[in-house]
Amino acid sequence: MNAKINQTLKAANLPDKTIERLSQYRRNLLQCLAKGKQHIFSHEIAQIHHITPVQVRRDIMLIGYSGTLRKGYDVKELIDLIGNILDTREGLNAAVVGVGNLGRSLIGYFSGKRSKLNIVAGFDNNPEKVDKIYAGVHCYSIDQLAEVVERERVSIAILTVPADNATEAAERLVMAGIKGILNFSPKPLNVPPHVYLEEIDMITSLEKVAYYVKKQGGEE
Repeated sequence: MNAKINQTLKAANLPDKTIERLSQYRRNLLQCLAKGKQHIFSHEIAQIHHITPVQVRRDIMLIGYSGTLRKGYDVKELIDLIGNILDTREGLNAAVVGVGNLGRSLIGYFSGKRSKLNIVAGFDNNPEKVDKIYAGVHCYSIDQLAEVVERERVSIAILTVPADNATEAAERLVMAGIKGILNFSPKPLNVPPHVYLEEIDMITSLEKVAYYVKKQGGEE
């Protein structure tokens, strides 16, 4: 019990990149556990994630956990400890705003992936999508956003609307009481300090990959 309390206290001080890697560690540790692997060394985790064993050990030490020289880390225990850091006890609800191709794909992909994080609603301004069910998730009119956010206790929004609609959608979300936004729209957003914003720029990421492919090919 004390270990869990200590980890909860440390969670507030973890760097953003460590939080990202912990999520990635857990995803792959779950796959290892499903294959019957009970213990894992830092160099094995590092190889999976293409980082150094030193980085893995540093991240895991930050949550107050250590393995043994003989067996490494207990996979199930490490999964549970990371869960104590990343998850809330009651779980959190999310909604997708913009149920186009990307929005529907995210709903379908995320379905059932995490017991403590659930997509419970979708929103769109297209009448042909409203009141339809996508991978078990009801799509509501954007005009119902505030009502549904309150009723379903939604605290996270995944924004997949076109750039022209992003600012207005974000303003609606903030007014509805959303605490965190994952922005897939190409439009950078400004939100109040109490709202956590994570922006995913897929074009920039693809151009970054293209740059390194160019370098490897020796092109100018």
